[in-house]
Amino acid sequence: GIMSNHRLFRAGDDMRQYSFTLDFQVCDYECDMQGIVNNAVYQNYLEHARHEFLKTLGLSFADFTRRRINLVVVRAELDYRHPLRSGDRFRTGLCIERVSRLRFSFLQDIFILPDGRPILFAKFIAVALDRKGRPWLPEELETALGSFARAGGEKERSISR
Repeated sequence: GIMSNHRLFRAGDDMRQYSFTLDFQVCDYECDMQGIVNNAVYQNYLEHARHEFLKTLGLSFADFTRRRINLVVVRAELDYRHPLRSGDRFRTGLCIERVSRLRFSFLQDIFILPDGRPILFAKFIAVALDRKGRPWLPEELETALGSFARAGGEKERSISR
């Protein structure tokens, strides 16, 4: 499972080991009839965290799109542990890992605040596509993500929504 991969980036459940963290609060409209966050909403949280992480590196998802460079997820794995409910505050943690010449893996977790109970473990494989839809790695993306991935999560960045 993907959980074993995440343990490499955490000392126990110490969220300070992440390369980037982002705090959220669950909104009423994100919950389903059972009163819990709908499973699809978690992907929105995690996507937003990835985009905010790119911004801290000086990279704009919107700018890449305008230049017809598409950053896409080609694989998503999500392991749900506990549900979130309306009003819950939680933190996403993100680490990045190079998986091949053109692909990066985003290891992302969600923990409830303030106690840090694990909510979700996820792994996303992403690639950039050029104007013709072929995998390609723009130099600025390789420089930013490549150096960050090699840093092994030593750099920490954090913002709140």
